[in-house]
Amino acid sequence: MNDLRDLYQEIILDHNRNPRNFRKIEGATVTLEGHNPLCGDRYTIYLLLDDDIVKDISFTGAGCAISKASASVMTAMLKGKTRAEAEALFQQFHEVATGHAPIGNAQLESLGKLGVFAGVREFPMRVKCATLAWHTMHNGLEGKHEGATTE
Repeated sequence: MNDLRDLYQEIILDHNRNPRNFRKIEGATVTLEGHNPLCGDRYTIYLLLDDDIVKDISFTGAGCAISKASASVMTAMLKGKTRAEAEALFQQFHEVATGHAPIGNAQLESLGKLGVFAGVREFPMRVKCATLAWHTMHNGLEGKHEGATTE
């Protein structure tokens, strides 16, 4: 389990140092801001939707390593997915991060990179960091015009 924890920590650090899809999308069909006032995380999520497909997704902003890594992993995983697939990943991620899904080694392996965030469930303040970008994306897919906040 320690080897797995070390690997997950390495993935979070990599996505923090080298975030994927960290850019603005000109002509995005959805642009929403998410904010965590407790720690200052603030991200803008850009979605380019083509019918029911997430053709492109990116983010800009600043925050802690967990929030930036989470946004980076999210954008890498959702590009090319349908709305339904993106919503299913949101639900799966939320259950993992909040502790509403049991997590063992088999479950962690099946989650892929989403599994790196299973450890935040032990730190309630960090759950908000990890889920901020995901809630913002979710609001965008639902057609909401207000961003997400962790208040």
